Amino acid sequence: MTRASMIRRFVLTLLVPVATFAQGNDANLRRLESEIGRLSAISGGKVGVGIIHLETGRELFVNGAEPFPMASTFKVPIAVELLTRVQAGTVRLDSMITVRSPDLHPGSGTLSNLFNDPGVSLSVQNLLELMLLISDNSATDMVMKVAGGGTAVNTRLAALGIKGISVDRPTIRLIADVVGIKTLGPEASWSLAGFDSLRGLVTAPEREAARTAFYKDRRDTATPEGMARLLAKIWRGEALDAARTAQLLDIMLRCETGLARLKGLLPPNVAVRHKTGSLGIGVTNDVGIVDLPDGAGHVVVAVFVKEATNDVDAQERTIAQIARAAYDYFAFNPGGR
Repeated sequence: MTRASMIRRFVLTLLVPVATFAQGNDANLRRLESEIGRLSAISGGKVGVGIIHLETGRELFVNGAEPFPMASTFKVPIAVELLTRVQAGTVRLDSMITVRSPDLHPGSGTLSNLFNDPGVSLSVQNLLELMLLISDNSATDMVMKVAGGGTAVNTRLAALGIKGISVDRPTIRLIADVVGIKTLGPEASWSLAGFDSLRGLVTAPEREAARTAFYKDRRDTATPEGMARLLAKIWRGEALDAARTAQLLDIMLRCETGLARLKGLLPPNVAVRHKTGSLGIGVTNDVGIVDLPDGAGHVVVAVFVKEATNDVDAQERTIAQIARAAYDYFAFNPGGR
């Protein structure tokens, strides 16, 4: 071994425990961090992870300060702002909203597939559940309007002391940017057929350029640490009052998407309150709160994958195995000893 390599090894032995102790005074978290590093390679991309054991405050972040595209996980902060307005009395969950043709957007198209004729109205409650349960993008963009848009969501996050999350575009504009559509025209002219027509005009080089530009864009991104801290605040009742906290967690518990992600390798019947996100350019995410067995508490697990070259199955396996590693670690070591 050369003198340079000996010095490097010595420095690393000093630095790693310092980073780990700063995350909760639990030296054994180094083992979990190392395992996450090994598991991340499965994805074929870059992985970011935020983990917080809610009862003890121990935490671990891998690429925790790096922005990752949120995809549909941005629906969690949108829901927080909407429910903040509900508890303030400025929005009613039983208010009815008419679904217009320009409201039907690409992605998770329950609304688009079933209600493509005029004359349909849904309550804010219905739209909220469609947004979180099946990740319907049309419902999301309608909820985002009721919640005041990205500026209102970001203002609420700042008031909560959450850093590293930015909500900026409705899903239709985000998807347009992903696929390389340069302009959608005025909102009143939007339609599914029109969107598909515009997408069909995008050339392969333009799609690749759009992908490159999207990954450089800091809009609609979250750091793993920021998302994990938001979930922790939701759980602790620091983001919403008790009734709205229970409501949001109940909907997230019933989430129907991403069964192969956080939940994929956990024991049967483990409660997971979560929200997934996906974009077909190598982005696969799942963020949530996992119940631990035998009084071991609860653990926030937020996993983001970006720039992945492997298929979605590999990305989902990465998320599932990281979630299982975190589950096992805190289930067998709940007190940090």
